[in-house]
Amino acid sequence: MGIAPKVRGTMTTSSKPAEAGTTNANPAQRAEFVRQRVPHEGLFAGYDWRISPEPFRISPELLRDFKFLGRIFLQFYRAVNLLYRQSASGKQPAWIAELFDKGKPPELIELQRSATFKNELPRVIRPDILLTEHGVSVSELDSVPGGIGLTAWLNQTYSALAQSAAGAQIIGGSREMLDGFAAIFGNAPRIHTVISAESATYKPEMSWLSEQLGERFQVRPADFTDLKAGDAVYRFFELFDLANVPVAKTIFGQAQEKEIQLTPPPKPIFEEKLLFALLWNRNLREFWRRHLGEAFFGRLLKCVPYTWLVDPAPLPPHAVIAELNITDWSQLKAFSQKERELILKISGFSDKAWGARGVYLGSDLSHEDWSAAIDRAMASFDHSPYVLQRYHKPTQVASSYYDFTSKTLVPMNGRVRLCPYYFVIGEGDAARPELAGILATICPPDKKIIHGMTEAILAPCSV
Repeated sequence: MGIAPKVRGTMTTSSKPAEAGTTNANPAQRAEFVRQRVPHEGLFAGYDWRISPEPFRISPELLRDFKFLGRIFLQFYRAVNLLYRQSASGKQPAWIAELFDKGKPPELIELQRSATFKNELPRVIRPDILLTEHGVSVSELDSVPGGIGLTAWLNQTYSALAQSAAGAQIIGGSREMLDGFAAIFGNAPRIHTVISAESATYKPEMSWLSEQLGERFQVRPADFTDLKAGDAVYRFFELFDLANVPVAKTIFGQAQEKEIQLTPPPKPIFEEKLLFALLWNRNLREFWRRHLGEAFFGRLLKCVPYTWLVDPAPLPPHAVIAELNITDWSQLKAFSQKERELILKISGFSDKAWGARGVYLGSDLSHEDWSAAIDRAMASFDHSPYVLQRYHKPTQVASSYYDFTSKTLVPMNGRVRLCPYYFVIGEGDAARPELAGILATICPPDKKIIHGMTEAILAPCSV
């Protein structure tokens, strides 16, 4: 989950809001049009963002690439699922399943390996994609993402707002985020989005989403128990947080008995960032080629930064860690600031594994702080492994936001993260990822790690 905030500023009537369907509204009117449509309860509890009077525009070529990447991400999840299963059954090296299972309680491992969930994959896939000088850089995949309701609201609001003469259209239009989310549950008579206290920031956006979709959809607290046969549950809580979700055991039990639908499934493999470290592992190259295909595998290697698993096990004295040319992880401490264009982050199954928590950019830290982060990563391996990833600096893009206090349009060159939302529709091999919308998060250029913050512009994407 990545945090995104609520709209900045208080409501004013200094500018007459633009009417939907008009094409000559000025930036102040367009911004006010957006702000006046923020739900009374907000969209993210306790957070602000900057409003742009325009959507963020991407090229038709980039949109085609994103649609293609959706197919690749789904196939990658299928391959990851197979890799874990084959490792657990002895058909692939045992170290793979052992690695995924580190720090997980036995009952969760048992659920992950159960026959009911054998082929179950997350129904929502959201990558974090940075635009760099060398193309797109996919830093991670999120299977329990925030922002679904926000992006649906942004798409609806900016679709209603007349676009400029360029005729840009919002990707996904006003309905595809809503319809895509609804479609992943088929004909279930009742759909419950169960939100934990840890995820409470996202309750307003999911409440808005449910209201748009009608009475079938309801947001439920972590102690909700009124589940009936045929219902569906959207699990809006991370698996590390099960102790704080009293209904989790009931949900998982009923799903295992096939009394209810459940997505995402209780499989922590899909909440680990170490997936990309395995993608780059040369011992698994033939597996990826076989189960992704040469084209999909090559495209992933081109857009996923080189990623290492920080395993403190000693190497033979003549061996080195690939690409880094070091023989021990502690040698990273001696890297110069320029050499530290590296991201260190906890892989998963931790309250520090979402948002911008547990993420360290080496070039942005002092020598002491960088050394402490490395020590923390090595000490954490047996219960919460860390990964190290090449940092590809995002390019600067031109944007602007409206300042409601000074009543001016403020130009802002920033760095952008694009989050496409794919909804997986259909069953088994026939399932297909549908791109329903793209959320742009634009941060000031001095912010090295891009995430939702009060200084960020949040906007839908158009083409």
